[in-house]
Order: sequence, then C-alpha cells, then structure tokens
Amino acid sequence: MRGQIMTRKVLLVGDGAVGSTFANDLLQNCDVKELIICDVAKQRPVGDSMDLEDITPFMGQTDIHPGEYSDAKDADVCVITAGVPRKPGETRLDLVAKNVKILKSIVKPVVDSGFHGIFVVSANPVDILTTLTQKLSGFPKNKVIGTGSSLDSMRLRVELAKKVGVPVAKVNSMVLGEHGDTSFENFDESTINGKPLKSYDELSDDVLAQVETDIRKKGGKIIANKGATFYGVAMMLTQIVSAILDNRSIVLPLSAPVKGKYGINHELYLGTPAAIDGSGISYVIETELSDDEKKKMLNSADKMQEVLNTVDLD
Repeated sequence: MRGQIMTRKVLLVGDGAVGSTFANDLLQNCDVKELIICDVAKQRPVGDSMDLEDITPFMGQTDIHPGEYSDAKDADVCVITAGVPRKPGETRLDLVAKNVKILKSIVKPVVDSGFHGIFVVSANPVDILTTLTQKLSGFPKNKVIGTGSSLDSMRLRVELAKKVGVPVAKVNSMVLGEHGDTSFENFDESTINGKPLKSYDELSDDVLAQVETDIRKKGGKIIANKGATFYGVAMMLTQIVSAILDNRSIVLPLSAPVKGKYGINHELYLGTPAAIDGSGISYVIETELSDDEKKKMLNSADKMQEVLNTVDLD
C-alpha cells in the first residue's frame, strides 16, 4: 500500500469513445466516490457527466463532474486515454509524434497539481507513451501502468477458444511485447483446459499462424467498420483501476518496466505479465519463454527503443 489515504477519486483525461466507455464500465464495477472528466472539447465532459449521473441510482452515489488537471491533486488514479485515434491503414507507431505532444501537455500540469497517485495509460502507442509518462512525471516506475498487451491477449484467448470449442476461461495464453507489430504469442507455454496448447490436433502450425494474423488485424477491421475500438480496452482499464482502488491483487499482461527482465537493458515499458494492487505494479513477472520467444521479446524491446530515441521531451 502507498502512504496516502485512498480517496476513491479518479481523474479521467480524454472523453472520447474509450474514455466515456471506461467511465461507464468503472461506475458499474467499482465503488468510486468522485469521477472527474477532462477533455479539450469542454462540452463533452459536461454532457457525459450528466448522462453518467443517470446510472448512479443503480450503482451507488458518485460525484461525477467535468474538471481540470488541477483537480488531480488528491486523486488516487489519473487515467489517460487522450490522443489522436489510429486511422485505417495507420500503425500505432505512426501516432508517436502526434500523441507525444498531447501527452506532454497533460502529464506536467497533473504532476504540478500535487498528484501523488498512479498513472494508467491506454493512449497509443501505449508502450511508448507509458514509458514517456514515467520519464515526464519522474514517478516511481510502479506508479505508472499501461494497458499494454492485455487487449491483444484477450483477443487471442477468444480466437483460441473458438478454434477448440471451449469456454474462453479455459484458455491460458498471452500476447507479449509491444502492443503492435512486434508483439508475439507465447504458444510454447500456453495451455487449454490445463493441457499444452500444441497437444491439440486442431491447432496446427498453420492454424496458429492464422490466429496470429487474425488477432493482429482485428483492431484494424473494427476501426474500418465502426471507426474505433473501445469496449475491450475500456474493460481492461476498469480491471486495472478497480484493482488499484480496492487494493486487490490481479495479474495481467501490461505495459510494465522490463529492464533486467528477459535480458532487456533498455529503460522502457513493454507487454509482460505483472501484478497490480493499491500500490500500482507490485511486481513484474518474467514469464517462462522458449529461446525463440526470448529473441522476439528482445526484438520488440529494441524496436521500441529505436522509437524512443527519436522522441524529444524538451
């Protein structure tokens, strides 16, 4: 547990599709005393606050209102979803220059408010922006968390469950590394119903290769059909924030600090399983990987570092 007393107050920065869906999910899954919504489009948080109030008779009393970064002073969590969304055909890394500028305009005033809580980042490219949030804020690494490869991992579990015809809860498999093009699946260690994934005849190498392709393309297909992806990542944010507020330990594949893990020497955040609770990231798990998967993790870290080397924080 961290030193300050929990206020159960959350500051949400970014009231687009992800932010507003997260606010709705959070209120339905967690006891929140105060939810402050910030956005450059000033009228949207006004409308969303009024709209969200209408569910409180069913969920419990919450003070929901628009606000400013200065309101972060006594918040437990600052959730950052603000950023330019990915367009069809655009990679997450294409967003770096645009969204780093936005991030810089958020983190400094939040820290200047006296905020001592935990940053949770879901804007893309999430591994890069989570790393930069820690650098810009100067916060301890455990107090900055990104959604990382958690959404990719849920998509992987869904696809594998469909292929084998089992409930998704029976699938234990993760996507690791970058939330993006250099990610990889830990098929060598994955299990279904407690049995090694590769013991299932219906999961041939060709089928698994198609699963990899499908989950990589899923986000782009959703964007092409409805303009944005938000239900899955909003629920990931809800799981993270509720675990922090309730001081409940859970493990998810997140953007977590990986220096010293997997042979990585870079100071950056990358998708790996990590435990979170009221203190933020309580520990990072260096999960077992095959030699081939270790090479993929190192490659992902190297590619992220190449991008970080191009970023000017001054």
